[in-house]
Amino acid sequence: MDSFWAAAIAGQSGIRPFYELDASGYPCQVAGEVLDFDPMAYMDHRSARRMARFSQFAVATAQQAVEHAKLDLKTINRERAGVVIGNGGGGYPNVEFANRTMLSRGGMKLDPLYVAKWLPNMAAANVTIQLGLNGFTNTVVTACASGTQAIGEAVEVIRRGAADLMLAGGTEAGICELGLAGFAAMRALSTSFNEDPGRASRPFDRDRDGFVPAEGAGMVLLETLEHAYSRNARPLVEVIGYGATADASYLVAPSEDGAGAARAMRTAISDASIDSAEIDYISAHATATETGDIAETRAIKAVFGERAYRIPVTALKSQTGHLLGGSGGVETVAAVQTILNRQIPPTLNLDNPGEGCDLDYVPIKSRSANIQTVMNNSFGFGGQNAVLILQRFQP
Repeated sequence: MDSFWAAAIAGQSGIRPFYELDASGYPCQVAGEVLDFDPMAYMDHRSARRMARFSQFAVATAQQAVEHAKLDLKTINRERAGVVIGNGGGGYPNVEFANRTMLSRGGMKLDPLYVAKWLPNMAAANVTIQLGLNGFTNTVVTACASGTQAIGEAVEVIRRGAADLMLAGGTEAGICELGLAGFAAMRALSTSFNEDPGRASRPFDRDRDGFVPAEGAGMVLLETLEHAYSRNARPLVEVIGYGATADASYLVAPSEDGAGAARAMRTAISDASIDSAEIDYISAHATATETGDIAETRAIKAVFGERAYRIPVTALKSQTGHLLGGSGGVETVAAVQTILNRQIPPTLNLDNPGEGCDLDYVPIKSRSANIQTVMNNSFGFGGQNAVLILQRFQP
């Protein structure tokens, strides 16, 4: 957490050439990978062997969230403690490896746990197993909106009285040739900065040319105020609003006018019972695609009118790359840190704003600001949109 936030505020890019994957035959050769990750720091060797990497990430970040919240799992009602985790595709590298095995050695040579590793719901399942949680559990698979939507749905579980606390967020670990090839064939990836990886992710910039693939996870612990006070915990921020909508338009591109994203923002504001003037900062989805960035900018203008030009808007993906289903979880954690530390992370590589991208994107350098209320946007393939509103906790 501390190193992540320090890097974010310093504007340090985590994008490098692919560490192990041979990408020489593909136009994109850079990624945001998690290096030096040791799953045995969070689980025993047997458990680690039985999980895909995206599940290992989920377990690790769930344990970090529990530790950060100083939650003693031995004292809680485990039947009222649950998990909602979002991801885009489960164990994608496991699917690739299994297909290579089947074609070269035959189907009966597959790992007996292959299916139990790659299924998208296994991240949530493994968190419940490792932490011993018996309450409401679910998996959200809405592409790049998954992590944010998972947190919103976990909030709804608590609101309806079905749980006292929930672990929620997003995870993704899809770095493999199959994933790279799929997005490269779609022409969705950045290809122009292979020799200078830190410049590759360029949200809102004139020279943006696609997203940079990445992996990782982010998790938060949500609980009722009564439950927090019962264990002498002081909440950090409050999730006050949540909205989810569908564009009902294109498979791999947003509506050009950003109408679906704007509806999600308005829904979240309405759910929060606040005025749009109370939003101090927007954590943008901002993948650095030509259509996506301009659609989100138009959506922000549609919701906030002239005030849109005075709201700081930043793109964490300029530093991390695009974690797909994991991005909403990581960006929510960053939004919490923005509130607590009164620091807005910068949008890197914004040298020349693209046509129509004319908001305050906090370019290059972080900024100090008294942030009380944050809007966090996530928009996924299929036109699926999720928005959260977080606010500094007022006792």
